[in-house]
Amino acid sequence: MQTRKIFLAPSILGANPLKIYDSIIAMENNFDWLHLDIMDGHFVRNLSFGADFALKIREAFPDIFLDVHLMIDELKIILPQFIKAGASLVTIHAETEPQLLHASLNEIRKAGIKSGVAICPSTPVENIFDVLEVADLVLVMSVTPGFGGQKFIERSLEKVNKLVSIRAAKKYNYLIEIDGGINLNNIALAVKSGCDAIVAGSAVFNNAEKTPSEVLKSMRANVEEVFNFD
Repeated sequence: MQTRKIFLAPSILGANPLKIYDSIIAMENNFDWLHLDIMDGHFVRNLSFGADFALKIREAFPDIFLDVHLMIDELKIILPQFIKAGASLVTIHAETEPQLLHASLNEIRKAGIKSGVAICPSTPVENIFDVLEVADLVLVMSVTPGFGGQKFIERSLEKVNKLVSIRAAKKYNYLIEIDGGINLNNIALAVKSGCDAIVAGSAVFNNAEKTPSEVLKSMRANVEEVFNFD
């Protein structure tokens, strides 16, 4: 029997950019959150979506949980735009303007939105100790941020284990999300390590044998097997 809720958060970055609306429909509500990877070409070497795109998603799907992952510089300029666009959760990177990290997380919370802090593969968990009490979610990047389709960095799960221990010891309430290289073969490993939310892009939208809906159903089945086995 499943003992905790696991949130599946497909990343629309992995979909055909000319068919994003159709790709969301094709998942047939077999997901919990819609993950938006926002890239500015500065913090990471790629460009993706802007706040207007997030707003259009919100208008088209008013009930969707919009999980916005900001891989950007200039938080003071861009963060308010995504708050206004209707994000349900906004995650910012610890590596971006670290002197503003605590204040930015509080700004997100004051707007009535869930706040998240992300760390790159090279960033230790220790760098975010001081903000864990004001974070609703910690996003562990298991690839170098910026591009989809990369190979999963398994040692990232050591950070997940550490975050689980800290949460228990300090009685914090943050969720742990993982993003990068997650697929049908390793999702169970991520859940066993303590991940509460799973981001997957290429695995969902670029499967030659399964539709996005079928992939998500298979992911859910793999998660349920973890709890049934335990």
